[in-house]
Amino acid sequence: MSHKYTLNPKYKHFENELLNIQKIFNNADESIHKARNELKIVELHGIKCVVKSFKVPHAINRVAYTFFREGKAKKSYDNAVKLTELAIHTPEPIGVIEFFSSGLLAESYFISVYEPYDFTIREVFHHKVSTYRETLKEFAKFTYEIHQKGVWHVDYSLGNILVTLQDDTYKFSLVDINRMEFKSIHPYEGLTNFNKFWAKDDNDLIILAAEYAKLAKIDEKKAVEIVINEAKFLEAKVTIKRKLKGSK
Repeated sequence: MSHKYTLNPKYKHFENELLNIQKIFNNADESIHKARNELKIVELHGIKCVVKSFKVPHAINRVAYTFFREGKAKKSYDNAVKLTELAIHTPEPIGVIEFFSSGLLAESYFISVYEPYDFTIREVFHHKVSTYRETLKEFAKFTYEIHQKGVWHVDYSLGNILVTLQDDTYKFSLVDINRMEFKSIHPYEGLTNFNKFWAKDDNDLIILAAEYAKLAKIDEKKAVEIVINEAKFLEAKVTIKRKLKGSK
């Protein structure tokens, strides 16, 4: 099985671990997420790291990721580097390695420094954070700022934004970043980036939309309408999927 890899120059001493990541990953016990892909925490050179193992893609994507576009692990690494250059928080990238079988992409791994956090935006929307109103406003500000820098997180969802409180200052960090676009974003388009935020309380979405509108100097009523409509569309889509699954 052949391979290719990219290593952050700061972590050049991790080369041996990167080359042996399959064995290291399989022997690691601390899994923090397991679905289509799996994330495990491992300690390398005394540093707590997160290793993300990407599921082997199906045949068509194996060809596509080998010859026509970057694989998900490589995109994760490249996007982390880009975000860091833009001064947008994301776990520090260490390296990425891709393994090839019969000339096509098979297994791939992305390694980053583990980033501790206090909660995710999910807990904010579920009102498990006492300062959820203030956090929502700060989150709207963060979103507007990354949009101003031309960053569009395709998987901008409740579990993919980590929040840390530092001396009454909110630090937001992006994860699950293999699908990102870097482009000019109009404020009204920016509001649709909240399309995966399904809140139990519409007032949360109103707070979010109103704060974004204030920063972007756009019509607040229209902004609220856009965000609420996006939420209703998501709710309807999820409801239909659940009914289809239940009918099987």
